[in-house]
Amino acid sequence: MSNVETNPAAVRCGAAAHGAAAPQVDVLPPRDVPLGGPRAMTVRRTLPQRARTLIGAWCFIDHYGPDDVADTGGMDVAPHPHTGLQTVSWLFSGEIEHRDSLGSHAFVRPGELNLMTGGYGISHSEVSTAGTTILHGVQLWVALPEQHRNTHRDFQHHVPNPVRVGGADIRVFLGSLAGDTSPVRTFTPLLGAELVLDPRSTTALPVDAAFEHGLLVDQGEIRMGGTLLAPAELGCLGTGSDILTLTNESDTPARVVLLGGTPFEEQIVMWWNFIGRSHQDIVDAREAWEIASDRFGSVEGYDGHRLPAPALPHATLTPRKNPTRP
Repeated sequence: MSNVETNPAAVRCGAAAHGAAAPQVDVLPPRDVPLGGPRAMTVRRTLPQRARTLIGAWCFIDHYGPDDVADTGGMDVAPHPHTGLQTVSWLFSGEIEHRDSLGSHAFVRPGELNLMTGGYGISHSEVSTAGTTILHGVQLWVALPEQHRNTHRDFQHHVPNPVRVGGADIRVFLGSLAGDTSPVRTFTPLLGAELVLDPRSTTALPVDAAFEHGLLVDQGEIRMGGTLLAPAELGCLGTGSDILTLTNESDTPARVVLLGGTPFEEQIVMWWNFIGRSHQDIVDAREAWEIASDRFGSVEGYDGHRLPAPALPHATLTPRKNPTRP
């Protein structure tokens, strides 16, 4: 999915002090971001924001739906570029058609993962299919480390099998959890999983103490340790915890997305759909897209024009200060 804000902010993300004496859950509320047009769907964005810009290498979290496509028009994101990142698509309901400049033509459905690696440059489109009535899911980005940020384009699809632990059904789409490991390749240690928790149940999960963790609540009210999280909120936990205790305080099943990773120790600049290390990296990527260079290739099969890049600000992009990690 594209970041289609007309005035995207430049964000510098990176490591800050971490290793607090006691685990602390920070609660990040979402902000609404329209994807453009009078009938466009609106997403709820919890990352990045001023309080926090990274969870491991996870640098972008959009949560959308459930949207009735008869009212919103569904998803129709024209071909657009990416650099320096991987995109992760995960659905709760509906179906999305993916096309990219690698030549990939694939669909993502509930319980299935699409992971695309942008590296030096890729372009893609995402369109909800005609059979979709309710569209609901998350779109996530992972920053690539310096060693691999100019890697080649790639696309992976994976359908994880559910694993039962305590009162939860778990689908691990990246990394390892609950005895299951995803075969999908990443460039830093990561965790990504969907959990559906039984009503009024508590599940204790062994996790990697070297990881930071984020819990995005889709439905229900979840207690993460001693902190209560409402739908659409993101709970963030620093390193040092080897057990994650989740309690569904609702009388109905609850659904969450658990993300994690080792602290990302590099400084990165995010603007529009690009991740670089400097203002000039962003300028170069934008120019390459605007002149339709071979850097991003072309998307075949999309019925329409590609997205133009927003105008750069009339000044050097000024990154935000690093937040303090819990």
